Amino acid sequence: MQAGLMDTYQRPLQKRGAVAWIFCAALVAFYLLIYYTDAFEGPARRLGLGDKWTLYGVLYTLAMVAGGIYFLRRHGNSRYQRIRTITVVAVQVVLAFALPIVMKVLGRQEYYFSYFWPLKIEYFYPSVILQQPFLIVIYSFLGSLVAFPLVGYFLGKRFYCSWICGCGGLANTAGDPFRHLSDKSAGAWRFEKASIYTVLGIAVITTVIVGLNWAVGRQHAAFSSFAFGVQRWYGLVVGGFFSGVLGVGLYPLMGTRVWCRFACPMAAVLGLVQKFGRFRITVKKDMCIACGNCSTYCEMGIDVRAYAMANEHVKRAACVGCGMCAHVCPRGVLKLEVKPDRFKGGTPIRVYAVDL
Repeated sequence: MQAGLMDTYQRPLQKRGAVAWIFCAALVAFYLLIYYTDAFEGPARRLGLGDKWTLYGVLYTLAMVAGGIYFLRRHGNSRYQRIRTITVVAVQVVLAFALPIVMKVLGRQEYYFSYFWPLKIEYFYPSVILQQPFLIVIYSFLGSLVAFPLVGYFLGKRFYCSWICGCGGLANTAGDPFRHLSDKSAGAWRFEKASIYTVLGIAVITTVIVGLNWAVGRQHAAFSSFAFGVQRWYGLVVGGFFSGVLGVGLYPLMGTRVWCRFACPMAAVLGLVQKFGRFRITVKKDMCIACGNCSTYCEMGIDVRAYAMANEHVKRAACVGCGMCAHVCPRGVLKLEVKPDRFKGGTPIRVYAVDL
């Protein structure tokens, strides 16, 4: 059966009620402890997991697996959703959890094969590059600078944000009950456009500063101190507070894609590529009945209904191609498509909503 909207706002955990605030506080407290204290080091060692980050990886992966099962029970009648969910969970289990642990057991530097620069900003730091085998360095650079932008042009950012990335994977699985809480207002959209590209700019500047410090830091102690401060600040604020404390902690109040929507530098890069690429959500003309299911279920805060009612195809940089808007549409108005701006026969596709 197709999961509907009738009880979405009736469950205490899903309507920003007292239970949601308590759960939010618990998540925020957990992330503050895991990122900024050693409170979980003892439990991790007692469980034989080595350190708190391995414990966190176990909890994160279990949350995605359990969330994936939950999601498939609700939306598994869609082939697209089945394949997408199984894929993103498998990537987390194998590439972002099991393989790094195997590398540590074998005495090698761990590497998370599903994360790339600028999301995993340290993978472009010289100190990290020099510790990795040549093939992994090539894999990281080609993936970040060549393969991902190219694939993003043809398939849209969905190939990473909804099919590979663990941040998006948690949002689409364990976070599914909260997707309707994303802010669809014009003000939120304006803030999103300002914030996400600001963080991207900061990520690029931080990478450059750290690289310069490696090249000239020995001769300039003051600059070296400044560079280490910038690197540490980025890790604590962007890598920890924004991605974890707020990115996951605010699920019960602001929806599941707070980090992806407002701060993820990888989403910013792929969004720029998608804006000029071939991926879009097409709309069947004069078919929308304004039920609002599509907008309600959009985790990225896009008012899809407004585009459908205006017969406008959706080509927003924010769209992660999760496909839920098309999945919950009762009339099949929406379709995820990859097409050039002109068909082979020369009939143009009029694409609206190309704003950032």
